[in-house]
Amino acid sequence: MTSTRFRSLSDPESLREFAKNLREGIYITTRDGRILDANSAFLEMFGVHSLADLSDYGAQNLFVDPARRVEQMGLLDRDGSVREFEIALRRPDGQTRTVLDTCYVIRDPDTGEAFIHGILIDITSRKQLEATLVELSTRDALTGALNRRYLMDAEDALARDPDEACGVIFVDIDHFKIYNDRWGHHEGDEVLRRMARFLMRYVRTEEAVVRVGGDEFVVILRNADQEQTTLVADRLRAEALEHAPVPFSLGWAAREPGEPLQHMLDRADAGLMAVRVVKRLTDPRQQRLHGPPR
Repeated sequence: MTSTRFRSLSDPESLREFAKNLREGIYITTRDGRILDANSAFLEMFGVHSLADLSDYGAQNLFVDPARRVEQMGLLDRDGSVREFEIALRRPDGQTRTVLDTCYVIRDPDTGEAFIHGILIDITSRKQLEATLVELSTRDALTGALNRRYLMDAEDALARDPDEACGVIFVDIDHFKIYNDRWGHHEGDEVLRRMARFLMRYVRTEEAVVRVGGDEFVVILRNADQEQTTLVADRLRAEALEHAPVPFSLGWAAREPGEPLQHMLDRADAGLMAVRVVKRLTDPRQQRLHGPPR
């Protein structure tokens, strides 16, 4: 008789080797989340050496968002299984991993007790790459500011909600052509980079800085009214006195009901006013970057 060893999934030893060598995490838990067994890939995924290291962490405690656990259990109760359910899990060492969980409910025919058998695929690297690609697609390579793709997304969001408040601040570097003509494009690029850093430093994280043209930037203020938009514009004007790298002009506008983003930008552009930059410059290179007198 031909041996079935390592030839069939019905062979217990084959299954043991399969579970041990599989790079995906295999697990068995109780219905309330107690981890009963897991393969070595599962332990490695969670940065532990044994199941004992997870004794204080039921499955529900590993979820970054407990609501996702509730949602998954609801699907299991309804369908008996879930496929490629994306979860963010927090390891005991604090690191976060993103996984796809495929699992099903099985019941002991003798006791009726429910268990969950599942397999986890770690997609953390893939999610990080996706985030990087999205970031690259919405960032200006030269300055690190957001680019026109972000502006298009913001325009679409406002179009979907005519009542959403929004403010815009339009920034135009004064006499920018002179930097390129007199000192070359390298100096012009450096001016743009410094201007972007100035704007990003002196607005809040949620206040997006977008490069919209060769020497033009826009700050998008979501959920901001006229008063809040004016406050941010005044803040930039005040900080510019000591911290702006070059002179620039600035205009702002707050959204009127149902107004498209481009119309707001046009109004802000039409209302540009010069912003003075007063600095004591001793470095000749800084003097060049400071720009021509107004």
